[in-house]
Amino acid sequence: MEVTILNISGKETGRKVNLNDSIFGIEPNDHAIYLDTKQYLANQRQGTHKAKDRGEVAGSTRKIKRQKGTGTARAGNIRNPLFRGGGRVFGPQPRFYGFKLNKKVKQLARRSALSYKASTNNIIVLEDFSFETPKTKEIIKMGNNLNFTNKKSVFVLPEQNNNIYLSSRNVQGVEVVTANELSTYRIMKASTLILMESAVDVLQATFEN
Repeated sequence: MEVTILNISGKETGRKVNLNDSIFGIEPNDHAIYLDTKQYLANQRQGTHKAKDRGEVAGSTRKIKRQKGTGTARAGNIRNPLFRGGGRVFGPQPRFYGFKLNKKVKQLARRSALSYKASTNNIIVLEDFSFETPKTKEIIKMGNNLNFTNKKSVFVLPEQNNNIYLSSRNVQGVEVVTANELSTYRIMKASTLILMESAVDVLQATFEN
């Protein structure tokens, strides 16, 4: 699959890049995308929720009334979960929500997500560029040229570039990641996937290995 390479002005450079069909042209596997996205979101959860049970709330352990003869249910101490201010029964405890997912399933999910974007022509390949200093207006100007303004867009860089990251930080809907950080969740969430020319080689080398 060939895609025309554009410059930051949105004009064709006269060059094309070949996107590997084994990465950008497979039959998407929806279940693999679901599993990888589910794992990604689960890993974002802190899992620090906590409720006090009857052994942790403040209160005396004295038996508040005699066992029999009161006409009401027996009760131990004031920490009883049935009483106001008592402990909570089966309350949330700190836990890790993540789960294991095989490496091949994760790769299949990312290939499937990339194939979806390629099939709907939502992948833009830009020639390599950089900024001497962080300038937000340059990203906004680029968005107007490439028609991704007010859309959720992901810039995929071959390696970390602090000036590009700082330039896009305050632009709503624009996210900058390196090729190694590109996840299935980010691909599917974006309306437009913008790949730098050298990032394509990094992506294809990653999946070939």
